[in-house]
Amino acid sequence: MSKSKNTYTRLLIVSYRLPFSIQPTDDGPALRQNSGGLVSAVLSMAERMGQQPGNTSTKIHWVGHADASLRAVEPALLENESFVAHPVFMEEAVHKGFYEGFSNDLLWPLFHYFTSYASFNERDFSHYQQANTRFLEELNALIEPGDLVWIHDFQLMLLPDMVRKAIPSATIGYFFHIPFPTYEIIKLLPRTWRQVLIEGVLGADVIGFHTADYVQHFMHSVSEVLALPIIGHRIVLADRSVSVRHFPISVDFTKFNVSGQETDVVSTRLRYQRLLRHNKLIFSVDRLDYTKGIRYRLQGYERFLLQQPDWHGRVALVMTVVPSRDKIGQYQELKREIEETVGRINGLFGSIGWRPIVYSYASLTFTELMALYTACDVALITPIRDGMNLVAKEFVASRSDQAGVLILSELAGAAQELQEALIINPTDTQEVADAIEQALIMPKQEQSARMEQMRCHIQNHNVFRWSHDFLNAFDNVPGAEPDLETNLPVGSFMTAFAEARQRLLLVDFDGTLAPLVDNPADARPTDDLRQALASLAERADLVIISGRNRTFLEQAMAGIPVCLVAEHGAFLKKPDQPWERLDLSADNWLAPVRSVIDPFVTRFSGSFAEEKETAIAWHYRMAHADDVESQAVELANILRGITSAVPLTVIQGNKVVEVKPAQHSKGTVALSIVEQNAYDFIVSIGDDATDEDMFSQLPNWAYTLKVGPGTSFARYRLARQRDVDTLLQQMSEVLTNM
Repeated sequence: MSKSKNTYTRLLIVSYRLPFSIQPTDDGPALRQNSGGLVSAVLSMAERMGQQPGNTSTKIHWVGHADASLRAVEPALLENESFVAHPVFMEEAVHKGFYEGFSNDLLWPLFHYFTSYASFNERDFSHYQQANTRFLEELNALIEPGDLVWIHDFQLMLLPDMVRKAIPSATIGYFFHIPFPTYEIIKLLPRTWRQVLIEGVLGADVIGFHTADYVQHFMHSVSEVLALPIIGHRIVLADRSVSVRHFPISVDFTKFNVSGQETDVVSTRLRYQRLLRHNKLIFSVDRLDYTKGIRYRLQGYERFLLQQPDWHGRVALVMTVVPSRDKIGQYQELKREIEETVGRINGLFGSIGWRPIVYSYASLTFTELMALYTACDVALITPIRDGMNLVAKEFVASRSDQAGVLILSELAGAAQELQEALIINPTDTQEVADAIEQALIMPKQEQSARMEQMRCHIQNHNVFRWSHDFLNAFDNVPGAEPDLETNLPVGSFMTAFAEARQRLLLVDFDGTLAPLVDNPADARPTDDLRQALASLAERADLVIISGRNRTFLEQAMAGIPVCLVAEHGAFLKKPDQPWERLDLSADNWLAPVRSVIDPFVTRFSGSFAEEKETAIAWHYRMAHADDVESQAVELANILRGITSAVPLTVIQGNKVVEVKPAQHSKGTVALSIVEQNAYDFIVSIGDDATDEDMFSQLPNWAYTLKVGPGTSFARYRLARQRDVDTLLQQMSEVLTNM
């Protein structure tokens, strides 16, 4: 069962800022929407959902921050034929800590890998929480059944979960517009912050990133921070799953393709070419930011001029830097350094009538931008880190003449799509210099061939496709929790199971047949699962292979004709036969191990030691000290250092550290069982580290299934313990219906 796009009656966009301003007109003040890719994409998305501009009942509602000047505006002015604006107001101190502090002084540099620029301020985090709550308050008054809520970017990472908790039935999308870094970067955030940020994003039904790399980085962080199971592109929570995909944002190809021939653009282009004396033109435009690689760009260009004196007087770098946050000291210093470098290069290489760099610190109109895109011979785009970089795509889309060369940093998201560009590492100034020379001498035929491929890609993957693809992703979001969360090909699996002549099922107990519980003695399979196991045992060899002791397994599986393996392979009991001891090692290692574990039992209230016949385990599931996990690692390291006449294995399981002789494992006993018959169907299911021995020892054609999160040798995954119940019951039904 999935939701159809036709069920969404309204589109609610939530972003940090409103893309509108109040402008005077002949008829009085009116809402004016800014031009931009996101606005265009949203209008296209709304049209696909059946909303029409001018239809007051289905207008797009846009929620975003506004300064206090909009407080006095009449509500009727916050609406035009397509949009209804919903300003979010907040105290100035809260806004400053939220936006300038946590968002721009921590998340922005950290997620762009500028870790030394990141400012960790607890008050800023509190303001970030308060600001996200203010957005929630506005949405609470606005959301109606059937709405699709699409939340945007890193300023609102907490908001999806806030909306989910307030309105559990809401349909929520979230798109992350900047890079999502590796877990090593996320790990720099305090534990509480990283946890609530990732939990916040997971409130959405669909989460989007620009590239597949960012998706993988996010998935890794989810696995490390929250230990949630991941099935393909889905993160599985207790009561629902979240789809995480990459949706590369793009531009309005047609707009940029046709605008280059507009009269104002043509006249402006000709004026620029006259002023620049028909030199070869290299163009770059960025807003002032340390992530844009402007300093490295200048160093690369300087190196080109040093090495290629024949180009002096024949080329000019037209470099525009758009003002941004220039009241911040860090940005003022960057601006000063850029301008000093430009002055030095012009002074070193320039002459009367020729400036190597034509620099401006100003915003460009769309006409000016298009004139430079279509006049230049080379576009030089060298960010140190960029989520996508739409300048590269705008340049390509504008070149209807199929001319021009794009030099693009490999650290921009766009580099993964625009492979026909000259891809460079911006910190390698020699590579930048070489690329400039290659671009300037590139034959027209090669320019055209490269540009044609890039233009074709952008035409087919424009901003409207981006929004359409994001909307389509909701069609695959389960409307109700699926019966089975797995990447196992269930249909072919069941067919192979039914057609097999010799079937073997190797199944772990804790966390697999029974849920993990605080007191291990209370773990039991459900009655329905016991019935399914009894049915399976009649037509297949069913082996319960566990770390539990003999007595527990006999009691837990009483009445079911199964083979039992206790203490990780130390004991084996076939149906209607006595136990056989496989581990014959001496037990003189127990006393020194016990002496190491006992102090940990004393130190952590709620923990206890379980002494088995061939193993000893420290259980700490009911210990709630903050440092218990790190101490479990410490204990395991100490135990590994114990010398003994008997080779020992230290196992770090789920809230347990166990020591046993190394002679036997789940893997060795599983392999010995497999070799006793000509099995043509084998399935193995387990949830922790000890089951990895079993997965790795089995034939590569066996169906090995890991339960829950974490890396594994298993071929497939079941998200939760209850999915084991479901799968085994379905397997039982297959045999019953044969």
